[in-house]
Amino acid sequence: MRPLADPGSRADRVVAGSLDDLKREGFLTTKVGNQPVCVWWHQGRPYALEDRCPHLGFPLHRGTVESGMVTCHWHHARFDLCSGGTLDPFADDARSYPVQVEDGMVVVGPRPAPWPPDYHRQRLEEGLEQGLTLVMAKAVLAMLEGGASPAEVVREGVEFGCRNRAEGWGSGLTVLTAMANVLPHLWPADRPLALVQGLAFLSRDTMGHAPRFPLQPLSSPAAPPEQLAAWYRRFIETRSADAAERTLATAIAGGMPLPQLAAMMAAAVTDHVFVDEGHTIDFTNKAFEALDHLGEDASLLVLPTLVAQTAAARRHEEEAAWRHPHDLAGLAAEAASRLTTALAGGGTGLTGAGSAGSAAGLIDAGSSASQGSLAAPGAKDMAWRLLGEDPAEVVEEVLSALSRGASGEEVARAVALAAALRIVRFHVQNDHGDWDVVHHGFTSANALHQLVLRTHRLAAPAPEASPTLLRGVVQVALKVFLDRFLNVPPARPPTSDHGDLEDLAGCFDQEGRVDEAGSIVYGYLRAGGDRARLEATLGHALLIEDAGFHWFQVYEAALRQSRAWPEGSEESALVLVGLARFLAAHTPTRRELSQVVRIATRLHRGEAVHEE
Repeated sequence: MRPLADPGSRADRVVAGSLDDLKREGFLTTKVGNQPVCVWWHQGRPYALEDRCPHLGFPLHRGTVESGMVTCHWHHARFDLCSGGTLDPFADDARSYPVQVEDGMVVVGPRPAPWPPDYHRQRLEEGLEQGLTLVMAKAVLAMLEGGASPAEVVREGVEFGCRNRAEGWGSGLTVLTAMANVLPHLWPADRPLALVQGLAFLSRDTMGHAPRFPLQPLSSPAAPPEQLAAWYRRFIETRSADAAERTLATAIAGGMPLPQLAAMMAAAVTDHVFVDEGHTIDFTNKAFEALDHLGEDASLLVLPTLVAQTAAARRHEEEAAWRHPHDLAGLAAEAASRLTTALAGGGTGLTGAGSAGSAAGLIDAGSSASQGSLAAPGAKDMAWRLLGEDPAEVVEEVLSALSRGASGEEVARAVALAAALRIVRFHVQNDHGDWDVVHHGFTSANALHQLVLRTHRLAAPAPEASPTLLRGVVQVALKVFLDRFLNVPPARPPTSDHGDLEDLAGCFDQEGRVDEAGSIVYGYLRAGGDRARLEATLGHALLIEDAGFHWFQVYEAALRQSRAWPEGSEESALVLVGLARFLAAHTPTRRELSQVVRIATRLHRGEAVHEE
């Protein structure tokens, strides 16, 4: 290889060799800048493509040329010799180079222009459509390097998920939103992996599903907001999904504020007891958190996707566990009828005058512990009392706290801590599937806590906002009671006063080291360890695994609930102990997806992966 001698030529044009050599050998290899290029002689003319298969980097000159295309011998991806376009969607397009014959010499270059801005977005969509994780990973890395923000990547995924799942919001959109929420708390090197984990989950959740065709809002003039809210709850009650969706679309198009929409939709969920194992309230909260990343202009795309699942969801008052031997559904209904009185007797509403909470979608928002009547240690003590053996006393604990002037935020935070303690005290002799039982209580409690923070932004709260959200908190408190048998006997609480985060990896590399993981985390924090470093370490442990849906939910909820308490507090430490125990109970896995992202990263840097 040598640059052209002509001083008037471009510096990025090179001579690959003589035309005679090309015809004799069939191909020549060279470099334009630092990019390897191969020139083939085929069908009476030269063609030049980058000499790295864009799938996994194998040298294309070691492939086969026939019928106007080159086939890579590693995974048999095929490329048009003229344009470089791939015939196989699992591979990206190869870059085509100009090539001429000048004075018997083969001249290659200049380098082609960069891919147009929308190229990698299109590749991301193709990866999502076809479940091609490597394509998604390469597209995300290229978009981020090209100046796209993580929020732009998230928007591409959310819009895809909302359009391509007829059933609407599901686990894929939940995982992607959860990963978007935690990005600032991960190691920088793990953030692309978090996005790819969410996108890959979204792709699996939409694969094979029909597209979604949204219903249009009613034409103006629309009914007043109070009437639309009543309609929406009525249609969800009667499982009339289409009517509920059109009502919701009308409310959005009419300009109903997001906090009021959240109150209306949460009210429909809490009209029944612990709907669909708590997934429905969590989905509702996550959809509003997605809008924190996308902006309010995406409301009409995102929020109606919740309706079909909400209308069809299981209602647990119809099931035996909530009726016998204790009529928990009846207790929840009685508590709901008393909530207005409890609030009038001294309660301060959802967040109270002294709360520092806000409804922003990022984890740090609303993280400061409120300074009302349940400020630590009061809220912590309430959480332990909520683990009692009498469901009537659990309900009275919530109602009396509100009557004494506790805010809804404080009570919701205490219930979420009680739900976290079920995970901390979960004995490993229980059936492994029961980890999901305590998980459901915790993530739904977190969702209600976040919705309480969100709806408090209403300048004039809708009349049903406080009672309907707080009856949901009561329902989750009863769910925590229902799960008491999973703490019999309770796992021993950690007591260590020191812990080394370097030792945590071993707990995730070998099955059964659940209590050891909790002890390391507790000791590290009690010795003054940095909470942010621990969160990022646990995030890395999650992201390198082929994690399941509930893992992502627990991680994101644990970061929120840990940060709802002061750093260095016992409450914050116990929440993260529960997270570490949950992760250790489910690891290790085969770790295939993180390997795919490592390969994509190395390819993006230009490394020769095949040479190993």
